[in-house]
Amino acid sequence: MYILIHFLKPKSFLSDLIPDNFIDIHSHLLPGIDDGATTIDDTLSLMTQMKSFGIENFITTPHIITNVWNNNEESIPVKFNETNILLENKIAIQSFGYAAEYMMDSFFMEKIEKQQLLTLKEKHILVEISYLSPPLQLYDIIFELQLSGYKPIFAHPERYLFYHNNFSEYEKLKKAGCLFQLNLLSTVGYYGSNVAKIAGLLLEKGYIDFVGSDVHHQNHINAFTQKVTIKNLKPLEEVISNNLFFLK
Repeated sequence: MYILIHFLKPKSFLSDLIPDNFIDIHSHLLPGIDDGATTIDDTLSLMTQMKSFGIENFITTPHIITNVWNNNEESIPVKFNETNILLENKIAIQSFGYAAEYMMDSFFMEKIEKQQLLTLKEKHILVEISYLSPPLQLYDIIFELQLSGYKPIFAHPERYLFYHNNFSEYEKLKKAGCLFQLNLLSTVGYYGSNVAKIAGLLLEKGYIDFVGSDVHHQNHINAFTQKVTIKNLKPLEEVISNNLFFLK
C-alpha cells in the first residue's frame, strides 16, 4: 500500500511579491491632509519602509470628500510641493507624484463639469464610493466621467460589502468601462476573510487591472509582512506587473 503525501507550497509573504522599482498608485502620504500620514516624519517613515519592500515610485492620492476632506485641485499640488521639499535629501526614490482619490457623489458631478481633475496618468482617475451603499447616480457619474474623456479606476472594489452577495454588480461595473484597483492588503486578510475571498474571486475572473497599497499608517506597513491567503498567486502577480503602465 502506498501512502501519498501532498506537500503544500508555503504561502508567500506579501512583501516578497513586490518587484523592484514598483510603482504604487494609491496611498495617503501627504502629511495632515487626510486620514493618512499626520506629520512629515510619518511620511518619511512610511515611504522608507515601503522602499524596503521594493516600492521606488509613488503616486500619492489624498482623499477628496466634500465636507469630510475638503482637499481640491489647487490645495493638493501645494501640499505636495511642500512635502517634496521637506523630503529632499532624506530619501532616495525613483519618482514621487500626486493625484487624488475622489469620492463619487453628487458633489463630484459638479467637479467633472467645472474642474481639471487630478489623474494618475493621462485621463486615468482614481475613484471610490461610500462603504455604506453605492450612490443612486453611480452610473450617471461613470457616464459623465467617460463623456469628459476620463477613465475611472475603481479603488478597492473588494471592500464594498454590499456587492459581495451580488457579484453580478462587479461584472456590470466592468461592462460600464470601469478599471479595478485591488488593495494589496486585501490579499493577506487585513480587512477580513470575506474581503480576501472576494479579492481572490475578482483576480480569478480577471476583473482586477491594477493594485495599490492604500497605505495610511504603520499598521498597514506591518501587514506587508503577513502571508498572502489567496490560493492562486499567478493572477495577483500579473496585476502587480500591470502597474508598470504608470511608469511608461
